[in-house]
Amino acid sequence: MSETSSQEETAQQPTEKKKGFLGKLKESVDEREEQLAILSTFVRLGILVWSGGILTLAYIATPPAWGIPEQKLDPTFIASVFTGVLATFGVQAAKGRNGGQSGGVTTAELKTLIEAAAQVAPSQTIRLEHAPIVLAPTDYPKPPKES
Repeated sequence: MSETSSQEETAQQPTEKKKGFLGKLKESVDEREEQLAILSTFVRLGILVWSGGILTLAYIATPPAWGIPEQKLDPTFIASVFTGVLATFGVQAAKGRNGGQSGGVTTAELKTLIEAAAQVAPSQTIRLEHAPIVLAPTDYPKPPKES
């Protein structure tokens, strides 16, 4: 009698399915927005690994024993994908030596440059601050008429 009761118990217990990555993600995170955020992070990581691998293969030579033919590709598109994905993670290109300042010249530096240039040779400095400015003659000569 004990054999039949144990068989009935095992028949009544539902067999658990093996859950994939998405099933485990749904179980662990309740909100749908959080699930999508985690999924998008993994997609971005996948694209980052893919583009990093392609960039690496573009710059190294594989051994002939592997049988992989050398690829002649322009890595600029892959590099832009790579840097774009890195930017979504908050990684940015290194700043210049100015510590992140734009390459512009400050007003004090401009004044010293103008003074130094004036002492060297007579010259005229024109500084345009508002764009677009068109420098053109006001009276255009009329083209000759063909007869």
